[in-house]
Amino acid sequence: MRYISWFSAGCSSFVAAYLMRDKLDHCVYIDIADQHPDSMRFVRDAEKLLGLKIEIIRSEVYKDVDDVNARDRFMSAPWGAPCTKHLKREVRERWEKEHDISRDDVYIWGFDASKKERKRAMNTTSRMTYVDHEFPLIDADLTKPDVHAMCEDLGIKRPAMYDLGYPNNNCIGCVKGGAGYWNKIRVDFPEVFELRAKREREIGGSCLNGVFLDELDPKAGRLDEVFPSCSIMCQLAEMDMEMDMEMGDE
Repeated sequence: MRYISWFSAGCSSFVAAYLMRDKLDHCVYIDIADQHPDSMRFVRDAEKLLGLKIEIIRSEVYKDVDDVNARDRFMSAPWGAPCTKHLKREVRERWEKEHDISRDDVYIWGFDASKKERKRAMNTTSRMTYVDHEFPLIDADLTKPDVHAMCEDLGIKRPAMYDLGYPNNNCIGCVKGGAGYWNKIRVDFPEVFELRAKREREIGGSCLNGVFLDELDPKAGRLDEVFPSCSIMCQLAEMDMEMDMEMGDE
């Protein structure tokens, strides 16, 4: 039996790994070029507290999110985005194959004790049946504010994206963000906003519903709007969509 933590460079995944640190055999981080540079600082700081080297893996095919968008000619849809498939899911699956992952292995996830996260944990367990799962934050009844407080108590500075006001440490310019998110990116990372806007026009499709980024009202959206983390749930949603498409072709 091996205990494997899928580290996302976020506070929740770190605390989940920290609670299980005495059992961990692997802690794996899927690196994407679009992450804030401070994410790697957080990874290195986490290593010191975990007492375990974090394995950094990345796509061997795609350079970054823009590369995926350009080659797939697609930005995103309600069920997810191709960047999650190519830059995260396929990278994880390659690692699983290389390490002969089986039902004897245990994945450690950072889902917290909120109702929504508990549901996601149940969905993960029911979908990823080829491996066992543990959810230390749920077991300890820890919420998102709790894990941020624990990071502070442990003396590890949380990733910069949180301090900038983003709810998750996703890629900068995540194509799954809403209008409020994109208007904040417009201010904080104008070069990323421009890059995504130009790519939208080139491929003729937007990452927002019904509006291109270069037409987005600067006052549209809310900073507190629901915004998903780029997690295993995005990967599972894309797997569902692919299965539906395959069944439709029969």
